[in-house]
Amino acid sequence: MDPKALKIESARAALAHVRDGMRLGIGTGSTASEFVRLLAEKVAAGMKIIGVPTSERTAALCAELGVGLSTLDETPELDLTIDGADEIGPELSLIKGGGGALLREKIVAAASARMIVIADDSKLVPALGRFPLPIEVNRFGLKATELAIVRAAGELGLSGPLTLRVTNGQPFVTDGGHLILDASFGRIPDTRALSNALHAIPGVVEHGLFLGLAKLAIIAGADGIRTVQAN
Repeated sequence: MDPKALKIESARAALAHVRDGMRLGIGTGSTASEFVRLLAEKVAAGMKIIGVPTSERTAALCAELGVGLSTLDETPELDLTIDGADEIGPELSLIKGGGGALLREKIVAAASARMIVIADDSKLVPALGRFPLPIEVNRFGLKATELAIVRAAGELGLSGPLTLRVTNGQPFVTDGGHLILDASFGRIPDTRALSNALHAIPGVVEHGLFLGLAKLAIIAGADGIRTVQAN
């Protein structure tokens, strides 16, 4: 199966966890977009859900396809969030943020009773870090924040370039008006320590390490669908 077909199959399997009347967090990215398309078919057939999107891009797709939306202010407690991931490591630790929506994705996931991750099996890794770690930062003091990240990573034995994300020749700006530094640290042995160190830096708004949030991963591969539960 080609990558898109695998994404569709994982999204289809996740849809089986959506119940009528749910308050549903809806993720961002290519796999999440396939989920939205399948969800729209169910909504058109009569399913009632309240959707809270994790990005303006997802909100626009939902509006285009007729999926009704709320905001997290209007609906601050969610039953379930379904989202993709850039990497899935041990204990369903994740790297997210390749699509630039990591802050809103984490806020929505944390507001949910349960988070399900959908992906193809290329996203499974023995340790996080092959995919560069997105770090959302404030525009003010960018260089000082970058140096602080380098120092904090170095104290944990991590090194590698930090690259300001650019789109069409201009710095990529998140929905919240921030910038993203992509950190190519390589393998991250202690994700919790890095998470804590990054959160201690004032210029860091959020980072793409999602730890202890996902409860179930639905993984599509050549041999079909398999699920991985968090302990």
